[in-house]
Amino acid sequence: MNMRIQMMILCCILMFHFIIINLMLEILYDHPDFVAINKPHDLLVHRTAIAKDVQECALQLLRDQLGHLVYPVHRLDRKTGGVLLFGKSRKALTLISNQFQSRSVQKSYLAVVRGFTDPKGTIDYPLKNDSGKTQEAITNYWTLAKTELNFPSAHHSTSRYSLIGLLPFTGRMHQLRKHMAHILHPIVADRPYGCNKQNKIFKEKFTMMTMLLHASKLSFEWEGATIDICAKPQAEFKRMLNFLKLPINSVNFGEI
Repeated sequence: MNMRIQMMILCCILMFHFIIINLMLEILYDHPDFVAINKPHDLLVHRTAIAKDVQECALQLLRDQLGHLVYPVHRLDRKTGGVLLFGKSRKALTLISNQFQSRSVQKSYLAVVRGFTDPKGTIDYPLKNDSGKTQEAITNYWTLAKTELNFPSAHHSTSRYSLIGLLPFTGRMHQLRKHMAHILHPIVADRPYGCNKQNKIFKEKFTMMTMLLHASKLSFEWEGATIDICAKPQAEFKRMLNFLKLPINSVNFGEI
């Protein structure tokens, strides 16, 4: 990698982190009992022992923005953007968390993966947790669009990608990332489950700073009504969709 490319990547990283730290979080849904944001990519939900150097997290930023305590109901990976829900009280946290545990909450995602995926499919592939216990894991997916670009990939003269919708039935750690890697369609820029050669191309050639996985919709019940919260992809995700010639404008995020 030459010096010019290194400097471009460094500038993009610094700009990306500056935007996160100084950005007001996008509020998607503000209710007296809960609030949902469009979490930026590369922002932790809360501080962890693994990322001790992190200065900002969604929990702290939202608390400061609203001026009162909030409680994360679920998690998104650091590199995943999209709908993130917080309770405004411990009671609301408990009530909504119970719906997650009973699998009555529906979560939809948008991803760009390597290769051409089937029109639709179900991945029924158990995963091990941190304790080594094997757990049921099921993901439904469907293809929204496909693209083929004129730059080489491994032994092929072109590179193929698919824009897909994902609907997990279970909620295991890194489930979507592991499942897509399992069927040989890894999510673009996913580490460690993705393709390292592809990840390097996107980082060096396109100065891409995020993983192409977005939590597009969250649905749950509250006081007898169904709450649907949708989030459009953020700027970096949309930039890559445009570059890959994937039709982002034709996607109805409320239906993903």
